[in-house]
Amino acid sequence: MKVDKLVEIIGSDFYTGVPDSQLKALCNYLMAHFGIDPKHHVIAANEGNCTALAAGYHLATGKIPVVYMQNSGEGNIINPVASLLNDKVYAIPVVFIIGWRGEPGIHDEPQHIYQGEVTVKLLEDMDIASFVIEKETSEEELAAKMEEFRAILAKGKDVAFVVRKGALTDAPKVEYRNHNTMMREEIIRHIVQASGEDPIVSTTGKASRELFETRVANGQSHKYDFLTVGSMGHSSSIALGVAIHKPEQKIWCVDGDGAVLMHMGAMAVVGATQPKNLIHVVINNGAHETVGGMPTVAGSIDLVAIAGACGYPNAVSVDNFADLDRELAAARCRNELSLIEVKCSIGAREELGRPTTTALENKQNFMNFLSSL
Repeated sequence: MKVDKLVEIIGSDFYTGVPDSQLKALCNYLMAHFGIDPKHHVIAANEGNCTALAAGYHLATGKIPVVYMQNSGEGNIINPVASLLNDKVYAIPVVFIIGWRGEPGIHDEPQHIYQGEVTVKLLEDMDIASFVIEKETSEEELAAKMEEFRAILAKGKDVAFVVRKGALTDAPKVEYRNHNTMMREEIIRHIVQASGEDPIVSTTGKASRELFETRVANGQSHKYDFLTVGSMGHSSSIALGVAIHKPEQKIWCVDGDGAVLMHMGAMAVVGATQPKNLIHVVINNGAHETVGGMPTVAGSIDLVAIAGACGYPNAVSVDNFADLDRELAAARCRNELSLIEVKCSIGAREELGRPTTTALENKQNFMNFLSSL
């Protein structure tokens, strides 16, 4: 299915979403045709945010919006779908486009397996009619299904297109880059050196993969690290939970800008809790790089000011390795909560691997290490 035909058949002029590698063709199409344009295309902080934004669009225009996301985001839309969009409440029609990671029978990463199994069932439970788009789906089939969906949408109900791997084609080429010079993998190597044998909780995506490979390159154990391979946006809360219950031990959180934005309320809780032993490092490249490179709004907001307003007593931003090393050392030495924003370029090694330990092995090794402290 050519992505431009999908857009033409749906016929909406407003899209909002959280990027997904399975939907890269759609994401690139939207960036090539609209860029970031509040009237036509908004990349939101999380999937619930998208859903509410779409509802506002419908209230203002009477037209039908489209929300795109990876299936991992279904959990974030349950509340607004059930208590805002549903036809027993405000009856707001929305078309969802959902990338199907972890589809049964298709090899994928562990964090996607269960989500993949329940993707269609969750839609059924939310009373959202769905149609699976695959490589063989014809334009005629899609157009016929969209006609059926229009009747459902007219009743104030929601519908969803679930997109299988490789189903969307002919994406325009879009290059994503910024003007920062520090590479994330090198940043992580500096963090590992500064943290010594302190525990690290790392965020979803390439940051955790690069942390794993850094340990391999250094000949170090993986026991020091909890790799948050799923549940994007929650690594700082995991780190906070560890820090509270290991108060004599420095705990590091290696976070990303997209993850911080997804559940930014976590920073307010960290700041209010004031764990003196937590060091929160946010690697900010202003992009959802792991799923293709589409921009986040973190390139144009002041994370240091936000951290300060949330109650972090120490918050700085660095854009070079000399400053990074100085701030890492200072944070480790002080007995106060610290945040370090690190301005980062977009890009990673082509041959970047994935963790070779299972999620359960990672958890058990990390817990055994924590129990020894």
